[in-house]
Amino acid sequence: MVAQTQLNSIHAPVLFETAMTSDGLSIGIATLNAPKSLNALNFDMIKLLAPQLQAWADDSAIAMVIIKGAGEKAFCAGGDVVSLHTAMKCGEPANLIEDFFTQEYRLDHLIHCYEKPILVWGNGIVMGGGLGLMAGASHRVVTETSRIAMPELTIGLYPDVGGSYFLHKMPEQVGLFLGLTAASMNCDDVLFVSLADHFIKADKFDTLLAQLVECKWGKTASLNHEKLTRLLTDLNNLSGRMPNGNIKAHLAAIQKLGQCTSLQAKVDYILGLETEDKWLIRAKKSLQHGCPLSCALVERQLATSKGKSLGECFQMELAMSVRCGEVGEFQEGVRALLIDKDGAPNWQFQSIAEIPAQLIASFFTPRWTAQTHPLKQLTQG
Repeated sequence: MVAQTQLNSIHAPVLFETAMTSDGLSIGIATLNAPKSLNALNFDMIKLLAPQLQAWADDSAIAMVIIKGAGEKAFCAGGDVVSLHTAMKCGEPANLIEDFFTQEYRLDHLIHCYEKPILVWGNGIVMGGGLGLMAGASHRVVTETSRIAMPELTIGLYPDVGGSYFLHKMPEQVGLFLGLTAASMNCDDVLFVSLADHFIKADKFDTLLAQLVECKWGKTASLNHEKLTRLLTDLNNLSGRMPNGNIKAHLAAIQKLGQCTSLQAKVDYILGLETEDKWLIRAKKSLQHGCPLSCALVERQLATSKGKSLGECFQMELAMSVRCGEVGEFQEGVRALLIDKDGAPNWQFQSIAEIPAQLIASFFTPRWTAQTHPLKQLTQG
């Protein structure tokens, strides 16, 4: 076992530790510490993670950082939307929702722009807010237990946390398909769509940590990135074959979405796929029962964000997310899935055709000026 120094209470929502390396530097380790909720990302976690990651970025004694989840079931199963539901139900969504998403997106952006190597151990379930933490890391590791998805349409939201940026990096039409269907991805899938970099067997984390401690780190971030990549590649090669994914096998069918001339046609195409494949059947079912407004939002989101910078994408998403807190579908989706758990959301709009064009447009109407935007610093400098 690698000796680690605890930096805060073992009961804290995020545990912070350091592990001394053989050359006298240290590795910073952050562990999301809410295994009962599958490490759902809450406000307290965000408020702890952001300043600690920044402190480690500024500390010349820290060579690299690891972010992982407590327990074996999940890295992070999403954001803590239950607390947001409470605010929406009280009729005061704007302040809490704006504050939560502002802080979350700042944290995600910090990870994307982190100069030192930052490794996310994406074991088990990685969804929503968890994917936001993982997507921007320099070294994203998945295991044979990894289950990654963007299931926001089940709660009347859309693929946020930088989805406007990273969904464009996937093969043509795949980002839209995932947003419309909440389809689950395994380790093979996320490597294929560029959401992960390395596959390592779940039981090799202790081996990984031991090798990281023995590695000869330096003070040059770019060289440390190369050292970590080599180390992870070696462990990748020792981890055997990955379980087969689904996206590559169905890529031709997914990419036919590009031939459809309207969102309704795309939805009809997916729902009309004749298949006995369990993965596709589940994807169709999610789309069928998902929020029609979410479908409209993800299509417009991808069309609007094409070519935008990372910071611009987060700025756009903040306006979208605050608007979601006002419209009502988000509140109803969380109620049905996580509060009452009846699985029967009563959407205001039962079909795409019922959604007023001006309502969709309102999600993309600027709420702030360039000078007053809560995330203005993400596109400065």
